[in-house]
This record gives sequence, structure tokens and C-alpha cells, in this order.
Amino acid sequence: MAELPETPRTPARTGFAHALYTGAISYSFVGRRKVWYILSAVMILISVGGLLVRGLNLGIDFRGGVAFNAPVAVNSSTIDTVRQAVVSSGPGDLDGTEVVTVGTGHVRVQTRPLSPSETTTVRQAIARVTGAQADAVTYTNVGSQWGRQITQKGLQALAVFLALVMILIWVYFRDWRMSVSAIVAMLHDIVITVGVYALVGFTVTPSTLIGVLTILGYSLYDTVVVFDKVRENTAGLAGTDVTYSEGANRAVNQVLVRSINTTIIGVLPVAALLFGGAFLLGSGPLEDLGLALFVGMIIGAYSSIFIATPLLAQMREREPEVRKHTEAVLRRRERAAEEGLRVSAETVATGSTELTDLPATIRSQPVRNSRSARQK
Repeated sequence: MAELPETPRTPARTGFAHALYTGAISYSFVGRRKVWYILSAVMILISVGGLLVRGLNLGIDFRGGVAFNAPVAVNSSTIDTVRQAVVSSGPGDLDGTEVVTVGTGHVRVQTRPLSPSETTTVRQAIARVTGAQADAVTYTNVGSQWGRQITQKGLQALAVFLALVMILIWVYFRDWRMSVSAIVAMLHDIVITVGVYALVGFTVTPSTLIGVLTILGYSLYDTVVVFDKVRENTAGLAGTDVTYSEGANRAVNQVLVRSINTTIIGVLPVAALLFGGAFLLGSGPLEDLGLALFVGMIIGAYSSIFIATPLLAQMREREPEVRKHTEAVLRRRERAAEEGLRVSAETVATGSTELTDLPATIRSQPVRNSRSARQK
């Protein structure tokens, strides 16, 4: 009788991402939450310290001032030459003057608020150094009142955004703890991003506000993806031998590679934007927007994994029902470990080495030290 050909077997999937998803490899993100809390606390303290010591370098749109525009053939020394001419033109307190090039044929100068006579003096100095006619140098007075209105509107937009986020997450997940965890993560992102601006000294412009609101949306998206996996892993928790923290930790491991890949793909073009704005075009809207997006996207991915999920697990583990379930699971594991040790000792004494001699419930449970189980 002819032998039937063997059916080719589908090779088993291997790889780091697959191992994380199936649980073959697992890192204790939730179990090491104290480490992440301390790391975030240090970053927040540094950020707050930068805000208190250095403060924010507010742009002309927030503090008011005069913006001059002049035609000039831009070269590598244009910014320094024009700035030096403005500072030494006569009016005092012009050290904070900002000069940026606009393309290859214009230069923009931003100064503090000036009186009419000071405006004329600075305008003439810019005309001399650029070789343009005085009438070709245009200027615009920007009042500080407009800056205050922008700040107020920005804060209102932020408050409305956070309120809507809390309502949306609560409605979608039916869990107010997820709302609180997501808001804490986003506030964490805002403080650190603003602190980086203070430490680096980049100018805060309306582009910065746009960038900050953008990163909040990115951070929220990443957090919701992780929370959705947490909900899936912890559904019907009472009928399982898994604690809430373990289910949440597995969710983080399962989406870890996706979060890293998404962040890298998003950060690469933002890094190019930041590099172009800071080193090729000089300070300007691209630089301000690029820094906010670059820092915010990285810290947003960090907070979704290391802050939001561990905080959620910590709050849920304090609930009476979840805590009761956790204690029951640990007790079962402790009994299984003790039974496994007893049966193993009997097996050694009788000379039996077959794993099938052990009860199935014991073979499926990891042997753990009872003290470590109680500590967890």
C-alpha cells in the first residue's frame, strides 16, 4: 500500500513581538511601577525647576513687541549681523531681540515694545545693515493684550479637551479609573514638555500651543489602545487564575512593539522638521512646533506604558472584589506550590520521574516561594 505524502507543517511563528504577545517573554511593567513613578517624579521635578529658574521664553505673540521685516540677501552671517545692528542701535534693553530669516530674501526682527521714536531708530538701523530703503522695512506692533487672549483661549481649549477626554473614556470603557489614569498621563506629558521648553530656551509661540494639543491627542490614542487590550485581558476576571495586574501587564507586553514602532515612525519626520527648523532655517515656527511634537510624542508613548497602565492596575487592585480575587489566586498558587513540592518529594522517594504522575492542576501552576507569593 502506497504511503501518503506527509502534509507540510506550517512553521511555528517566532520572533520577539510574537513572544511578547503570547507571553513567552514578559517584562513586569506593572510590577515595577515604583521605578517608573520615581523616574517620572524626577523628570517632573527637573521640568518644574526649569520653569521656576529659567522660565519660558515667550514669543512676541504673548509678550507683545514690534516685528520688523526687511528684504536682504540671506547668507550665513545675516542673523548675527542684523541682531548686532539692532542691539547697538541706541534704545536699551534689546538683548532679547530675535532675528530669523524668511526664505533667502527676507529677515524678520522681533523686539520688545518700542516707542514711536525707538521704532524709527531701529527701523533705520535695520535698513542700513540690510542695504534696503527705510520705507522697504515694514513693521507691526503686537500688543500684549492679544498675547493674553491667546493664552486664555489656549488654556480654555486645554480644559475643554481634558474634560471631553474624561467623559469619552468613561463612556467607552465604563470605568472612571481609566479616565483618571489617562488624564494623569496627559498632565504628566504637558508638564515635561513645557519644562523642556524652559530648559532649552526655545521660544513659545502659537505653534507651540498647536504642538502641545497635538501631542495630547497622540498620547490619548496610545493610552486608549493599551486600555482596550487591558479590558480584553481582564474580562471575566473572577473565573480565571490571573490577577488584574497580571492581565494589565500582559496587555502592555502585547502592545509594546506596536507602540514602539508607531512612535518611531511618527518621530522620524518630526525629528527632520525639528532639525530643519533649528539648524537650517533658524528659530521660527518649525522649530517651536517640532520641539513640542518631538518631546511630546516620545513622552506620550512612555506615559501610556509606564504611567497610565500601572496607575490603573494600582487603583483597580484596591477595589474589594479585585483584591479578594487576587488574594484567592495567590492562595491557590501557594497551595499548589506546596502540593507540588510534596508530590515531587514522594516522586523522588519512589523513584518515579514521569511528569504525568503529577496532578494536572499542579503541572500547570508555576512553583513559587510562598513568601514571594504573599509579598506580591
